[in-house]
Amino acid sequence: MRYVDIPSPAIGPNDVLISVEAISIEGGDLINRRSTPPPRPSWVVGYAASGTVAAVGSNVRDRAVGDRVAAFDMQGSHAELWAVPAGRTWLLPDGVDAADAAVLPISFGTAHHCLFTRGRLLPGETVLIQAAAGGVGLAAVQLAAQAGATVIAVASGTQRRSRLIELGADHVVDRATSDVVDIVRQITHGVGANLVIDPVGTTLPASLSALAIEGRLVFVGNAGGSSLAVDLWPAMQSNQTLLGVFMGPLFERPAVRATVNNLLQAIVTGRIRAVIDRTFPLSEAAAAHEFAETAKPLGRTVMRP
Repeated sequence: MRYVDIPSPAIGPNDVLISVEAISIEGGDLINRRSTPPPRPSWVVGYAASGTVAAVGSNVRDRAVGDRVAAFDMQGSHAELWAVPAGRTWLLPDGVDAADAAVLPISFGTAHHCLFTRGRLLPGETVLIQAAAGGVGLAAVQLAAQAGATVIAVASGTQRRSRLIELGADHVVDRATSDVVDIVRQITHGVGANLVIDPVGTTLPASLSALAIEGRLVFVGNAGGSSLAVDLWPAMQSNQTLLGVFMGPLFERPAVRATVNNLLQAIVTGRIRAVIDRTFPLSEAAAAHEFAETAKPLGRTVMRP
């Protein structure tokens, strides 16, 4: 990754040009950087950022210069200026910090979709959240707790326990020192979790083993980076449901957009919190990516131009 000057991006008739204020490094950014060659020699990476609209395309009617927005797209956020389809932006309520706004749509939008749209979480159910110290995991802990579920959070390192409990987890399992499946069985008196949220991929066998009969497993990524291979015969025998979530094409759906708008309001009132471990200048993007990938941060890593 190199920090260089390039021409300002051109906007199409349905785009807005954003003067970027904060950039969230997402799990998908890390996976794509290490596994997918850029399509061109000069390629601006990045999924998520927030900022102020600096220009609007000729067909755009619901955004104006000066609007503060959060945005999602498949590339381009790691820059001072970002051209994005207007339909992939959200207007920010007054009082939302730029860094929180950059983090929220993917982390909380994904967690909400996994828990409620796909996972059908009900009050009183038990939910197991793998990688609970990551962006999606921390969002899922908060949303599941507020929905009345019993939340079992999996993380590594005892130092994260207090923060996860503070955010709503009822139980925290240190995967480095404990057998997750055994602990879940103890907590649920042998029943297992009704719902498991798994953004890791390599933990799918354990997630299935921790799942209750007729439980639901939502897998939402492959942060572990390995091939996904599981034995589905026990899942079939237990009438369990496996559901995949890939949020990239879903953020323009009206229901998902409305959910993110509601979540932005919730962050204003303090009902939910975006957790940011460390902030870097954009000029140190390579160091920021290395930190996000290797330092096991609690929550997201953010950059500012």
